[in-house]
Amino acid sequence: MIKRLFNGEINSITTAALLVGGSSLVSRLLGIFRDRILAGQFGAGDTLDIYYAAFRIPDLIFNLLVLGALSAGFIPIFTGLIKGPAEKIRSLFGADYKGAWQLANNILNILGFGLLVLCGLGVIFAPQIIRLITPGFNQEKMDLTISLSRIIFLSPIFLGISSVFGGILQSFKRFFVYSMSPIFYNIGIIIGALYFVPILGIYGLAWGVVLGAALHMIVQLPALVQLGFKYRFKFEIKNPNVIKIWLMMAPRTMSLAISQLNLLVITIIASTMVSGSLAVFNFANNLQSFPVGIFGISFAIAAFPALSASALDKKNLVKDFSLTVRQILFFIIPSTVILLALRAQIIRVILGTGKFDWQDTLLTIDTLGFFAISLFAQALIPLLIRVFYARHDSKTPFILGLSAALINIFLSIKLSQSMGVAGLALAFSISNVINLLLLWAWLNFEIGKIDELKIFLSTVKFSLAALACGLAVQGVKLIIGENIDMTKFSGVLTQGLIAGLAGILIYLLVCLILKSEELLNFWSSLKCRLAGVKKIETQDQGEARGI
Repeated sequence: MIKRLFNGEINSITTAALLVGGSSLVSRLLGIFRDRILAGQFGAGDTLDIYYAAFRIPDLIFNLLVLGALSAGFIPIFTGLIKGPAEKIRSLFGADYKGAWQLANNILNILGFGLLVLCGLGVIFAPQIIRLITPGFNQEKMDLTISLSRIIFLSPIFLGISSVFGGILQSFKRFFVYSMSPIFYNIGIIIGALYFVPILGIYGLAWGVVLGAALHMIVQLPALVQLGFKYRFKFEIKNPNVIKIWLMMAPRTMSLAISQLNLLVITIIASTMVSGSLAVFNFANNLQSFPVGIFGISFAIAAFPALSASALDKKNLVKDFSLTVRQILFFIIPSTVILLALRAQIIRVILGTGKFDWQDTLLTIDTLGFFAISLFAQALIPLLIRVFYARHDSKTPFILGLSAALINIFLSIKLSQSMGVAGLALAFSISNVINLLLLWAWLNFEIGKIDELKIFLSTVKFSLAALACGLAVQGVKLIIGENIDMTKFSGVLTQGLIAGLAGILIYLLVCLILKSEELLNFWSSLKCRLAGVKKIETQDQGEARGI
């Protein structure tokens, strides 16, 4: 059973989705546990500001070159080679997947060399780079950030190689091992925080990141070897398949560049603010990205094949788009209300330990609240971008996204002066709402009406149900708060858990009374998936996995 799980090919959409979705949930929960450890050990202060600043440039290199971008180009080409007739003919004569393995080795060597050069330059020029992105740090903080960043520059190399491994495993439908890698990444960081820090001090955090990246790669190796992969030195930049992969990467890279630009600017601004601002921003951002990743990105990824198939058929495109939008809003609207109503309980339960004091909590509560108001926009943007991609238009979402990023930069500078770190979250939210409106308006201009009336009517139902949900949460909070000890962890957890569950039940009940089509569709779909099995084509799940 265990051997089949590790090495077996998975063709069921239900099983594959459960594995990838389940691993995404586990990985994000481990990420929350990681944040709890970091908050408890260091609080929102200089140490975590240094850690997150040191992380920024290595993370930028990984995101731009590897996460999603490489897989978006590599997986379709590699999958075509292992399924193509030429490879099947060769396999009869004992040369299994020769062309596919040649491509994999070629990409591994080119990417590995490129990452070694970039990360080597990062190590050499770390003082200049860190001075640029942390102008508000004093010399001591800057020196520590430089030292940590030089260690963390090892991680993109491991993660880059691991991403190619993951692309191969996805193409062969070995989802279980692939889905384990982000979990091991977070485990490595947790080990660093728990066991390396007492020995190495703050440097233990950096080595924990490197360990996590190495584990992310190593856990996939046995399955890769079992498939027949053998390393060979091959370095052909002008290979037609390599060129195709780089061209397919371009749209995804441009999209990621915008979010990385936002994070870079936020790091620069936060470095000039009071100690702990960068840490508070990251803690709040990690919490609010949880529902966006689980609902927004996951649904966008799942809908992309259907959107691509109906890209030039307006009727079916609008139908698929409208259905996915409404399904995302069905989940994200109550998530927003619950997050706003229970943000104090969520933050105290997850982060409220050790050195993370009440002042840190208040700052994070305010920041998370301003993040939450744009959850609907953040959840819908990945879907809208994929509609443009399905229509072979990567230029428009890039230009509109860049415009929104420039607005975010301007608002971040202005609002942070009066509101502190919460102003950064408010600027982020406003720019995301603007980005959503621009994308929606442009898509409407290109293809006409996109079922706005049906989406609006469904949104009204969700909003009424969410209002009832919010009232239920507040009422249950008050009742429980008066009857248990709220100075203890167990009291805060009990209050938040019961109030949240009560809110969810009320939301579902009101949706049922209002005959919400999305609730009925979701329930019907869930029953069908549990009862039946469908074939799938593989697709990159990098975003949903939350690494």
